[in-house]
Amino acid sequence: MAYEKLAAAAVAERLKDLSGWTLTRDGAAIARDFKFRNFVDAFGFMTEAALAAEKLNHHPEWMNVYGRVEVVLTTHAAKGLTELDFKLAGRMDKAAARRKD
Repeated sequence: MAYEKLAAAAVAERLKDLSGWTLTRDGAAIARDFKFRNFVDAFGFMTEAALAAEKLNHHPEWMNVYGRVEVVLTTHAAKGLTELDFKLAGRMDKAAARRKD
């Protein structure tokens, strides 16, 4: 499958639609830290995000410690950001929102 890398202007526009996501220093990825009340909520988020990622066939780089999940999204095949990264970010935001107080 071919992945079309987004231009910098398109990335900037797409980032406006996401809350809490930042562009990495090299501009090739977006990142966000999610904070949850406890490990169970963090793990539930990761499970839901993993199912969404599998449906998109687009998998995150992430790390979990107790109630914190650090996420980095990029499309390695395109050597930068594609629409898939923003789709997955949106789905992750929705999964996180279901686990907030």
